Amino acid sequence: MTRKILNVAMIGTGFIAKAHSNAFHQTGYFFKIPYDIRLKVICGRDRTRLDAMASQWGWEETETDWRKVVGRKDIDAVDIAVPNALHAPIAIAAAEAGKMVLCEKPLAVSLKEAESMAKAVRNVPNMVWFNYRRVPAVAFAKQLIEEGRIGQIFHYRALYLNQSGNDPAKASGWRYQRGDAGSGATGDLMSHSVDEALYLNGPITDLTALTHTFFPGREVDDAVMFLAQFGNGSIGTFEATRFGIGCRNRNSFEINGSKGMLSFNLEDMNSLEFNDMTEAPNLRASRKLMVTGPNQPYADNFWKPGHIIGYEHTFIATLGDFLEGLASGKPFHPDFEDAVAVQRVLDAVERSAASRNWVKLSYPA
Repeated sequence: MTRKILNVAMIGTGFIAKAHSNAFHQTGYFFKIPYDIRLKVICGRDRTRLDAMASQWGWEETETDWRKVVGRKDIDAVDIAVPNALHAPIAIAAAEAGKMVLCEKPLAVSLKEAESMAKAVRNVPNMVWFNYRRVPAVAFAKQLIEEGRIGQIFHYRALYLNQSGNDPAKASGWRYQRGDAGSGATGDLMSHSVDEALYLNGPITDLTALTHTFFPGREVDDAVMFLAQFGNGSIGTFEATRFGIGCRNRNSFEINGSKGMLSFNLEDMNSLEFNDMTEAPNLRASRKLMVTGPNQPYADNFWKPGHIIGYEHTFIATLGDFLEGLASGKPFHPDFEDAVAVQRVLDAVERSAASRNWVKLSYPA
């Protein structure tokens, strides 16, 4: 396999930038990609934090102005790991410079902005880090659904419970500033739940939503919930909150169908609960499947069956699939268009919460 150098520039130095940096280092060990990934330059506004990040993760150069990075001739890919309000200007500039563009979720702070980003990247390879699609248990749930193992889907229930909003000190972070984040739990947490739902159960056609802020004066929503109707005839309930006291990062779903049930909780990410109603009546009980192989998603990429993987592997698998697809010409998902579909639902959530009415989602012809 002929290998090519892939020079990456990353904009951002926070928590998620560490997850991305680790993926850039590790992907070549687990996936057969024809690229040697070079961590060429990292960009951030805080010089002390920037230098520490570059030293710890092996970035060759540093820069404090992203505009000086995205157009560089020696850069092949721009990875965006900054506050949401900066996603659009960086992604559009990078696409105009002909770079492949990788972007954190949510794609943008508004549907209009997301659509402009998707339009800008149409002629360059692009991906969005909705990494939970690459949890083996989630990918296996998708496989079981496509095989018809749970039959016609009736109910889709999603919960994303996090307790970080109960800390008053968090109010000073960018995730709690509307100008930087666009929204609170809606964009930060619910975007993941919506992407998983669209991936597993198809498009949402109608919804009615409620948002709430618990801390007086906080600029963004602390909690969001909505009822939904799907195009396949099923109905759904969604809840995301930063006040889910007792829950660190409970991203979960349950799907009830005519032939069975699937249930997943990220806090137990190597397992998938499965109930097969086609079994004999005395065997119709939920079983907890350890999804680490054999013959399960990513079993051949990581460790032997029974050897669990962690949060970081979801980013490795996302990048691995993207680069394998780039080399083979196979389409990759989720791309910017997939992220626009998520943004369309989030936009409907915000409009419904403001009006206290049902909102019908409109889709391009």
